[in-house]
Amino acid sequence: MTPTLAGIAGFIALFLLLALRMPIGLAMMLVGAVGIAVLNSTTAALNIMGSFAFSYSAVFTLSVIPLFVLMGAFANVSGMGADMYRAAHAWVGHKRGGLAAATILACAGFAALSGSSIASAATMGKVALPEMERYRYSPKLATGSIAAGGTLGILIPPSTVLIVYALLTEQSVGRLFLAGVLPGLLLTALFVATVFIVSMMNPEAGPPGERVPMGERFKVLMNSGALIFVVIIVLGGIYAGIFTVTEAAAVGAFLTFMHALWSGKLNLPKFLEAILDTIKTTAMVFFILIGAHFFAPFLALTRIPVNLADAIGDLAIPALAILAVIILVYIALGTFMEGFAMMVLTVPIVLPIITTLGYDPIWFGIIMVLVLEMGLISPPVGMNVFVVKGVAPNVPLGQIYAGILPFWLAMGVCVIMLVAFPDIALFLPDTMLGR
Repeated sequence: MTPTLAGIAGFIALFLLLALRMPIGLAMMLVGAVGIAVLNSTTAALNIMGSFAFSYSAVFTLSVIPLFVLMGAFANVSGMGADMYRAAHAWVGHKRGGLAAATILACAGFAALSGSSIASAATMGKVALPEMERYRYSPKLATGSIAAGGTLGILIPPSTVLIVYALLTEQSVGRLFLAGVLPGLLLTALFVATVFIVSMMNPEAGPPGERVPMGERFKVLMNSGALIFVVIIVLGGIYAGIFTVTEAAAVGAFLTFMHALWSGKLNLPKFLEAILDTIKTTAMVFFILIGAHFFAPFLALTRIPVNLADAIGDLAIPALAILAVIILVYIALGTFMEGFAMMVLTVPIVLPIITTLGYDPIWFGIIMVLVLEMGLISPPVGMNVFVVKGVAPNVPLGQIYAGILPFWLAMGVCVIMLVAFPDIALFLPDTMLGR
């Protein structure tokens, strides 16, 4: 069997295993080990299986993952998400569509601590949905804003997805985090603009709320000051070169832990729950990373990525056209594949093509995460949609998807803007001290 045929057979086997609901990490381990045994030797495969999982997991730099996850867990316990929503509600809730806009803004703020789209959608859904129902918001706008706002959790740093992309592509986590800041703010602004446009076209969709006195607004804003403080310390420390990313994660976890203690909301059961959630999430991410690093040597032996990159490089097609095709393929894959699986499977193939075309891997990482966000609210998988459905069981799925459509289009606009103006993503990492 030729290496190329072995690679094709490996991909077919991998997709069959995924269709049978085998965890992505285990499926990649199995296919990678068998592929290495076929193309190299059984001894090489056994050596990798016997030593790699421990040697890879024991790397100190990977401690950034559990630390940022723990930071998000403590932030959730201390109610930082609810505080952020109350602050946004006080400032923009009196406008038409203001409660939905407040939900988007609160999701953006909480995303800067949680790093999880599901956590952002679930937290904001529980806090914001009752308020929007009280003011008789359209179920489409209410659920659409929660589902879309939650997707900001994987773009605005610290994002677990960006960390995994950095490890898969051997890029700087700090540069990727900074690259996600401006696109995250841009997408937040586009989401808020979408809310106001929808409310303008259909005034009954987002009735205005009560106007909060200016003094009360500042008081509520001060209550969310802990979240803003932690975000500034963590991201500002990385940007200024004061912290490494791992040190910033440790500082962030400590600060959110102290705030949870100070707020009086952290008791022993909640502390243990936060630790257990961190362990579960970390184990899942590590399992995927280990599987991806079993699959990558097999893929290298097949030479499929290199041959594909060379073939595309020889084509007389503009690089922009090839990039557009890659993005469209990702959008299509996002309709039926989970984001993590899609990324770890495709990055080893797509990255050589991207670098051959002359694009920056950091910039492409942000583009990829944006497209993964689109998948989070695309039917039929749409993980965030099902999270929102759990919070709003009385709203039919069809209405939730209809409410999501304007925000999905806003994401497309954001992707186009990043392709047209790459400096939106690259400005901050290119000015980072100690780059």
